[in-house]
Amino acid sequence: MSKLHGEKMIEEAQLERFENRTLVRRYWIEFTCPEFTCLCPRSGFPDFATIHIRYSPDKYCVELKSLKLYINKFRDQKVFHEDVTNNIMDDLIKLLDPWEIEVVGDFNVRGNIKTVIKAHHAKKA
Repeated sequence: MSKLHGEKMIEEAQLERFENRTLVRRYWIEFTCPEFTCLCPRSGFPDFATIHIRYSPDKYCVELKSLKLYINKFRDQKVFHEDVTNNIMDDLIKLLDPWEIEVVGDFNVRGNIKTVIKAHHAKKA
């Protein structure tokens, strides 16, 4: 059976950027991704989370559709919570080189444990 259009788009997803048109001041951009899913690398069971991304752009901003597709790429990946948060941050730093960025992975309760992973990075001026 052939893949659906959305499946192909997610599979081929690449983060994209555009030039920041407001260089006269530093400001913040915030995203909330409440339907994040990935797979536990030990059990294969699904993990659910809300991913929060907050950054202060320098020369570039992330394009939203590319971010949506990139986030959805995790749905079939077997990955630890810590790696999810840090991989997202690393990919956004590589793409954008922002003044500052914070990524929070707020994972749903699993086995009576709630996990929140926070990663922060600031560029040296």
